[in-house]
Amino acid sequence: MSAPTDNFIRRLPVMAGLDEEAAQFLQALAVEEMHPTGDVIVREGAPGDRVYFVRSGRVRVMKEPAVRLAEFGPGDFFGEMSLVESVARSASVIALEPTQVSTLRGVDFYKLYRQRPDQYGIVMLNIARDLARRLRHIDDDFCHAAH
Repeated sequence: MSAPTDNFIRRLPVMAGLDEEAAQFLQALAVEEMHPTGDVIVREGAPGDRVYFVRSGRVRVMKEPAVRLAEFGPGDFFGEMSLVESVARSASVIALEPTQVSTLRGVDFYKLYRQRPDQYGIVMLNIARDLARRLRHIDDDFCHAAH
């Protein structure tokens, strides 16, 4: 695991609106991980303390016993619920192919909050917007399945 050399964080849609200083601050705290196909990146029920940003590859979000919730690829993120509330992971995330992720811990976002609360607000608002889009999509799927 090492810090990524490019500013991948800056290019993420969820980081839209951050100024260069805040993007560089978060990039310096990011940790890069490689996961082979089939690797469980996040296990349902485990404690969560970080969010994952997919650099390359694809992942599947699974709820036990075997319910597929979502699939994510480059530019997407998962694990954000651990930033909002400190509870166990609600689902597992499995690498569908070799997958590279950058991670940021909840404490990293807290550091941003302490130093640049305006920039922290931008990130949290972007995460909230993405969560709302995901929820809307799930609502649509549920309504279509009910008919």
